Amino acid sequence: MWAQLITMRIKPGNDERMAALIERLRNSEQPGSGLIRETAMRDRHDPSRYLMLVVFESEEKARARESDPRRAELLKDLSDTMKEIVDGAPEFVDLDVLSDMSH
Repeated sequence: MWAQLITMRIKPGNDERMAALIERLRNSEQPGSGLIRETAMRDRHDPSRYLMLVVFESEEKARARESDPRRAELLKDLSDTMKEIVDGAPEFVDLDVLSDMSH
């Protein structure tokens, strides 16, 4: 398994827009993309800081998902919203999953 942690800050007053953006991304997921889990989180001590953990079957599947034309179309639609609500550039950390447990 392979994962990516995405950290971003949003501008004040955009919590609802961020929630809508996350929901839109979730609803647009294509079958067979290799996505296993997506977890959206907000920092309790810094509510402007959002983190997304996405877990994939493999890095290869994740990279193929990035170049999927259907996903590119969606991201193009969402890019203006992201520019309006995100403060600065998101940070991406690539991770090898050593262990994963769900209950």
